[in-house]
Amino acid sequence: MDQIKQSLNQKCSNQPIDNLYWINIPKKLYLPLQREHELSCGPYYFAIETGQHWLKAELLVRSSQKIRCECICYADKAQREYILNWMDQLLSQLNVSI
Repeated sequence: MDQIKQSLNQKCSNQPIDNLYWINIPKKLYLPLQREHELSCGPYYFAIETGQHWLKAELLVRSSQKIRCECICYADKAQREYILNWMDQLLSQLNVSI
């Protein structure tokens, strides 16, 4: 877990709480409403949390500027795929097997 946390600390400049990391969603994957709200609510991100022996990703796409808005929603298929691929790539780069 130390190796994963070190990598996340390097990749994520925004770490609001210990063991919680924000990963930006690429703009090309924004939903139409997220594109409309980009100036007032973006950028959008998903959260990764780490524990002593675990790592989990949240499938809620959040706004970096607001807590509540209709543009904050669960990831659609493309966003979910991005999140899962991001996690797989992180583990693969660190030679962590599941």
